[in-house]
Amino acid sequence: MAILVVGSVALDTIETPFQVKKDILGGSATYFSLAASFLHPVRVVAVVGQDMPKDKMDCLRRKNIDLDGLETKEGKTFRWRGKYFCDFNTRKTLNLELNVFQDFRPRIPFSYTDSEYVFLANIDPQLQKSVLRQMKSRCLAASDTIDHWINHKRQALLSLLKGIGIFIINDSEARLLSQRSNLPLAAKWLRQKGPEVVVIKKGEHGVLMLAKTKFFSCPAYPLEEVVDPTGAGDAFAGGFMGYLACRRRLDDKTLRQAIVYGSVLGSFAVEAFGPARLIKLTFRQIKKRVNAFRRLTHMELA
Repeated sequence: MAILVVGSVALDTIETPFQVKKDILGGSATYFSLAASFLHPVRVVAVVGQDMPKDKMDCLRRKNIDLDGLETKEGKTFRWRGKYFCDFNTRKTLNLELNVFQDFRPRIPFSYTDSEYVFLANIDPQLQKSVLRQMKSRCLAASDTIDHWINHKRQALLSLLKGIGIFIINDSEARLLSQRSNLPLAAKWLRQKGPEVVVIKKGEHGVLMLAKTKFFSCPAYPLEEVVDPTGAGDAFAGGFMGYLACRRRLDDKTLRQAIVYGSVLGSFAVEAFGPARLIKLTFRQIKKRVNAFRRLTHMELA
């Protein structure tokens, strides 16, 4: 059974202190689906304009990604232009054109409504909730969010949390939503709102997970060079959910392994502009880095 992801497919222009890349493939659903596809088939529900180049969509189709739920509407594709500064932790949005994405109302094809795993990328929480209402069978739903929805749709987001199993959020957003500066306390607060599992992304500092009553902390994979951090969080979510769908279990051991796979896929995503590294990636390279990650974090007590 494939994973269903509902989110954005976009054209990004990315500036770093070293280079500028124009109109490259982007969007939350893009990064998620490419990462997850190494572990499990993926179905995408999103919208693009008539200006989306066919070759960019073909590179997704070649990766075990079902695009029957991708709408093409008259108009332009969602475009984002952003600039990263020298530390790559600071990002500024220079331009945002929602275009056809502005009126995006996810319509789940009937053939997708039996998906057992669903990832709701960072769209309006009311739209995320509408997706769950369209599913005809019980599913494990995970969701992401951004500070915009926390600031402007807080109650809708809290209502959504009651109906999902996994909540994935970054550290600054976790503090903003919970109004707690301490991340373990923020995770506990979020867990009390409904999700069985809370995953807090900390960028270069790794991941903190709270599953039921157990915490798990995992470092980020150390990289000597970061080219473009765009989409790293969505690639992490793709690796994480892809592994859970592949294993079909939600026990503590599997969740911890899924965190490692998510971290590894996220580490590959930042090694090139846009999703270029994920497109060229092989499963053998993923396994090699997973094993390296295991050696990196292994410790024997005296």
